[in-house]
Amino acid sequence: MNTLDQNTTWEQAARKRIKDSHAFDGDIGRLADFYRGWASAYELDVSRDEYCGPMIVAELTGAVQTAYLAKERALISILDAGCGTGLLGVQMERLGFRLIEGLDLCEEMAERARQTRVYRHVRGGVDLNGPLAQYPSASYDITVCCGVLTLGHVRPEALRELARVTRPKGFIVASTRKSYAETACFEEEVLRLEDAGILVPTQRLKDGRYVAEEGADYWVFQVGEDASASTKARP
Repeated sequence: MNTLDQNTTWEQAARKRIKDSHAFDGDIGRLADFYRGWASAYELDVSRDEYCGPMIVAELTGAVQTAYLAKERALISILDAGCGTGLLGVQMERLGFRLIEGLDLCEEMAERARQTRVYRHVRGGVDLNGPLAQYPSASYDITVCCGVLTLGHVRPEALRELARVTRPKGFIVASTRKSYAETACFEEEVLRLEDAGILVPTQRLKDGRYVAEEGADYWVFQVGEDASASTKARP
């Protein structure tokens, strides 16, 4: 097999693994097992698929901080929700953010994020589809979420908990893969949260670059002043 054919085979295998990760339909146990086995090859696979989501989310976050938050970038508290191996954290640190914490469903992915040394703390075994019981309300200035609101992973309703742990007038910056936005009723959930005063969409980059074969929308939400009370009141 020549080098070109070998590279094509590797790229096809990488894309298959990425596609396979979208097929668990909310089965958190199977999803965690899948990522446990994928952790060592994850970064190489997404690199082969031209994954640029972390860079775009980081750049958007930097723009949000410059435009809206008076504190110095190094003093802005960040939660990387679904941090994986730390690709987004590395991009955030490159832009001058220093107070970054992470969480992920898979402990093996979380350990790789710790090894980047850009996070103050990373917690593994956290399911974003449920309550973030270990995280107090209004804890972070900005919450970032890249590659997580995607098929078979995290439901749109998770935005409520992300809003709860983010400070009033703080921000959530998130990517939604195009196929996810079209099938998971994401925009309907955004409208419900807006009507409830929990989130206000302030920016949306539509169908931006994400991976080689599919684009994503990139969202910036501002958290409402009463978001913590509103999310606690939800049955």
